[in-house]
Parts: sequence; structure tokens; C-alpha cells
Amino acid sequence: MKKFIILAMAMVLGSALILGCATMHTWPDSERSAENKMVVIQEKIGDGLKTGALSLDQSQMFLKTLKVIRTDYAELRDKKVSEEEWNKLHVRLDALGEEINRALSRPVKIEGPMNGDRIVTLQRRIDDGRTSGRLPPTEGREYQDRLDSIRREYLRMTEDGRSSTSEERTDISNRLDSLEKDINRFK
Repeated sequence: MKKFIILAMAMVLGSALILGCATMHTWPDSERSAENKMVVIQEKIGDGLKTGALSLDQSQMFLKTLKVIRTDYAELRDKKVSEEEWNKLHVRLDALGEEINRALSRPVKIEGPMNGDRIVTLQRRIDDGRTSGRLPPTEGREYQDRLDSIRREYLRMTEDGRSSTSEERTDISNRLDSLEKDINRFK
């Protein structure tokens, strides 16, 4: 009788284990799928930059967004999370991929890179100042907000192949001059 009970318990536990494994979502699949999406997105950004379909500013913004998603991905990998958390990450990756596809489908516009290059240069200086500690946190956030606002306006001006007016370019340039002057105080 004892052998029968032990055998029955073993069968129940074995069945539960097998059934649990069969119905359990395999997180490595979600992990691999997310990794693959990130690689594809990175390649799209690089290809878009090479062909000129994406401006340097656009590619920097997309890469920054991808970096944030990668950070969240690394956190998910290091702990047990629900399928819902993985799904949220995939939704963010899909949204970024779609945004890049929209940008890639816009007509390529050739414009002088002056303001665009300055935006990228100032972004690097802000990032360097924040990581090195030369730029105090409050000023770092303020300068980043100002640069993000300038970048959004610049991208709005140049989207869909539209040529910006001289006044618009001058306004962007003046705002960049002001921001650069403020950043220079923390050399």
C-alpha cells in the first residue's frame, strides 16, 4: 500500500511538473525575440544614416530611445518577470521600429548640416558634462530639456522634406548659441 501511495504521489508530481513545463511560457523566446528586434532596429538606423534617409539628429534620437529600451531589457533579463512585462518591452520596440520606418519613408532632403551638427555636438557636451560631474544635475536636466525642445523644433521644420525658412534657421541658431554659451560656463 505504501508503494502504491508513493508511486501515485510520484505520478501526480511528475504530471504536474510536465504539465507546468508544457504550459509555461518560455521567457528565453521573448528574450531572443527582443534581442533580434533591437539588432534589426540598430541596423535600420545605421542604414538610414548611411543612405541619408535619416539625418544625424534623427538617428541620435532613435539611438537614445533604443538605449533606454536596452537598459530596461537588461533589467528584465536579470529577474523573474511576467509575460506582460516582456510584452510591454516588445510593444515599445515595435513602436520604435514603426517610427523609424516612417522616418525612412519620408523623402530625403539635403540641407546644410550646420544646425543639425551643432545639436549633436551640444548633446555630446551635455552627456559628457553629466557623466564627468562637471555639469551639476539641475543644470544638466535644464540644458537637456532646452536641447530636446530645439531638436523637436528643428525636426518639425525639416520633416517631410520641407525646406526651412531663413527665419526658422536663424531662430534655431540663436537658441543653440544661447544654450552653448550656458554650457560653456561649466567647462
